[in-house]
Amino acid sequence: MKYSVIIPVYNRLDEVEDLLESLSRQTFKDFETIIVEDGSTAPCIEAVDRYAGKISIKYYHKENEGRSIARNYGMERAGGEYFIFFDSDCVITEEYFENLDKALTNHPVDCFGGPDAAHDSFTDTQKAINYSMTSFLTTGGIRGGKVSLEKFTPRTFNMGFSRKVYEKVGGFREMFSEDIDMSTRIKNAGFSIALIREAYVYHKRRVDFKKFFRQVHVFGMSRITLKLLYPGSMKLVHWLPAIAVIGALLLVVLAITVSPWFLLPLALYIAAIWITALLSTRSAKIATLAIPAAIIQLGGYGTGFIKAYVTKIILGRGRDINEEILIRKGK
Repeated sequence: MKYSVIIPVYNRLDEVEDLLESLSRQTFKDFETIIVEDGSTAPCIEAVDRYAGKISIKYYHKENEGRSIARNYGMERAGGEYFIFFDSDCVITEEYFENLDKALTNHPVDCFGGPDAAHDSFTDTQKAINYSMTSFLTTGGIRGGKVSLEKFTPRTFNMGFSRKVYEKVGGFREMFSEDIDMSTRIKNAGFSIALIREAYVYHKRRVDFKKFFRQVHVFGMSRITLKLLYPGSMKLVHWLPAIAVIGALLLVVLAITVSPWFLLPLALYIAAIWITALLSTRSAKIATLAIPAAIIQLGGYGTGFIKAYVTKIILGRGRDINEEILIRKGK
């Protein structure tokens, strides 16, 4: 078996059904699928049983310990040369494994990842969120497989690495942004990492703005944890959402106290979001929804970043640097 697909699941029955359906349609068949049910109260075993005759699939149910531990549980039971990780809310393009195998044959690498996109069946809100999470105007190109302000870092919604990497680096740590931590450890161990643009997935992401805010807020907070774990890893692009939040508040205050013209930069940015989203999605409705999505993307991440920076670095509260080092050593 060349590839082992490992998917942690927690109460995601409908998502698993769509994911397994997409895996059953793959043009390249040399892979196994490992579903690790992480203590779900609504198990997906019935969906797994329906696809047992269509794809090679293993199902495990364990107590709830977190998605990283669930992935490690799956790797311990995997038989492939490479481990592939998808989130349960992904739909895999039919030629994913064919494109992946071709790319690895022509240009072998130890660790890899691919971009994500919005499927036609997704809601307009999901498409707007996908735009925000992949646009250069909101993320600096860190996500989405486009031009980037930061060197590519695989994420677990679409990520893989060889068994050799696992044997040397070990598994995921149970923490926020565990995929960035894992990618950093892989890089620091001297392994090669590459973006395979042709191996993309459709990623449903969050289905409403409230859940989206909570997600990106945690992303912002976890960036400070990564800074403590890996001194020197913080780049300018990671500061941009926090700078945007502070700058926007300053412009609003100046607009109220000095002149409404101070709102012009914000208006131009919002116009740029709408125009680029319209060109990308060809939908005025999605382009309009992309405006609050982008504001939430920057605001949620920026406020999470600022909160954790003040708490952990300036005030030294919460988990201290010694605890971060213990996590780094896997203790």
